[in-house]
Amino acid sequence: MVSNEKIITSPANGYVMLFIIALLFLGSIAGFFLIKSPWLLLLFLFSIFLAAGLILVNPNESRVLLLFGEYIGTVKKNGLFWVNPFYTKKKISLRARNFDSERLKVNDKMGNPIMISTILVWRVQDTYRASFDVNNYENFVIVQTDAAVRKLASLYPYDNFADEGLDEDITLRSSVNEVSEALEMEITERLHIAGIEVLEARIGYLAYANEIASAMLKRQQATAIVAARHKIVEGAVSMVEMALEELGRKEIVILDDERRAAMVSNLMVVLCSDKDATPIVNAGTLNH
Repeated sequence: MVSNEKIITSPANGYVMLFIIALLFLGSIAGFFLIKSPWLLLLFLFSIFLAAGLILVNPNESRVLLLFGEYIGTVKKNGLFWVNPFYTKKKISLRARNFDSERLKVNDKMGNPIMISTILVWRVQDTYRASFDVNNYENFVIVQTDAAVRKLASLYPYDNFADEGLDEDITLRSSVNEVSEALEMEITERLHIAGIEVLEARIGYLAYANEIASAMLKRQQATAIVAARHKIVEGAVSMVEMALEELGRKEIVILDDERRAAMVSNLMVVLCSDKDATPIVNAGTLNH
């Protein structure tokens, strides 16, 4: 999209005009009292009219100039300047701003209701688009950011659950960088029409909605427990296998199939139990 912004690089020096205006203002007052000429009142009014053309541009600010509805240009240079007093002067800040959106209730890819919000860092890049291509660029940022967050949430699941047959590499909860990049691209595309530059976009808050939060917490806990148990059993099998191989290799004890099965059972109970096993000393034979 071609920018229609016109930068005024050399506006009139405001300090020189301020000095001239001060001379006209003070001279007209002094002359009126000395010579009582009514024409000096016109000079007084003219000095006030000229003063309306003075503009002060602070760092990271700009002035958009209009003449009876026609766009003249934008002053981004810092300092005191003087322009045509008939110009309409609209102030637009070029500073970076933070926008912390409200927590929105939306559905993720699996249809689960979640609460999500975003933190957006943005600034005005094109003053022409911000002033004339949208009605209110600040409100435009808010509405389009909320729309982008709703769309993003519907593209990814909150989490990856094996029992749902999901094979998603990117989820809202675990893929923070990937989701933030996708969100930033979506918001940038939406705000380009308003001349807004997106500096950063991040998920500020993410959680299940209240009505399913408790159930989903139990589900996550169950998934974690199952994964931990799987790891424990896998390790226990390896340890039992190693123990049997070492006993057989060193011929410490010869076990038949029945005793081997009993030993495997006891070792698996000891290794996989949630609580510490209590040893029982057998003072009799191997069969008791």
